[in-house]
Amino acid sequence: MRIAQIAPLAETVPPKLYGGTERVVSWLTEELVRQGHDVTLFAAGGSETAAKLVTGCDKGLRPQGIGDHTASNLVMLDKVRRQAERFDIIHCHIDLLQYPLFQDLSHKFVTTLHGRLDLPDFWPAYKAYPHMPLISISDVQREPMPLGLNWLATVYNGLPAEACPFSAAGGDYLAFLGRISPEKGPDRAIEIAKRAGVKLKIAAKVDKADLGYFKEVIQPMLDHPLIEFVGEIDDSQKCAFLGNARALLFPIDWIEPFGLVMIEAMSAGTPVIAWRNGSVPEIIEDGISGLIVDSIDMAVEAVHRIKSIDRMAVRRSYESRFTEKHMARGYVAAYQKLISKPQSRLKLVNVE
Repeated sequence: MRIAQIAPLAETVPPKLYGGTERVVSWLTEELVRQGHDVTLFAAGGSETAAKLVTGCDKGLRPQGIGDHTASNLVMLDKVRRQAERFDIIHCHIDLLQYPLFQDLSHKFVTTLHGRLDLPDFWPAYKAYPHMPLISISDVQREPMPLGLNWLATVYNGLPAEACPFSAAGGDYLAFLGRISPEKGPDRAIEIAKRAGVKLKIAAKVDKADLGYFKEVIQPMLDHPLIEFVGEIDDSQKCAFLGNARALLFPIDWIEPFGLVMIEAMSAGTPVIAWRNGSVPEIIEDGISGLIVDSIDMAVEAVHRIKSIDRMAVRRSYESRFTEKHMARGYVAAYQKLISKPQSRLKLVNVE
């Protein structure tokens, strides 16, 4: 198939540091190329890929301090639209801006929604273009959305087997990896570690939007011998950070659409102690790849029970469901489902 992949422009593909969606787009793109598909990647300049690269901007926008990506995304989407006839499938990883431009190409245009969908701010766009095919990254991600949307499939994220190599030994500290923000639960992680009497290493970035929360809530909690704030780390540091941990703490307080860090830890053989929120029950096999908890007390108990989890069983759980090959297979099946439908082009939708 001739496939266009449209990535966000916040970071390069793959990103140098934080950037979950761009990383998933990279893994998917490279696997599709390996499978023999003709892939064109629309992404920020500086991206590295075996596919054909068409740049939407000179370099990633977030490192430049550009907060509003609308203008650059529109320029890139216009480039895609002008080349649309070249592709059998156009796969978009940007949430909203593409619908008016591509609504007449819904027979071969699909969007994966990577973010949270429980905020009603953006629902008017989904309601206005209900025929546009959508893919979710977990089943629970769909639940807050308006009814009557055109869900094509759920495809779980996947990563290469070598991205986080298996670590048989593990270690004796707890790991927290991600962003410092209230919904990620770093305050819970710190409380769990202190009550369990086990060292916690926090490798996390602090966005400007969360700087107040970090200074007012988290920073005062860091002054403790069991708590080490590492800061933001890159891919070369991430695998050792996860692989050398006793467990990953994932104490989220929101409807997490997927949680990429969970499968990164699983790839390393590190079990996950996770709150029963969002996608967690879909990703974690309780008692096999980790322990699912509902309270601080349960989490503290889980810290002491987690050593009974077989790290090889954790790795096998990842290999059976969350490799890039599983992800690519899911997307190719969704593409085939879409293009096998009758090729009747829809008229432009009147959204007044």
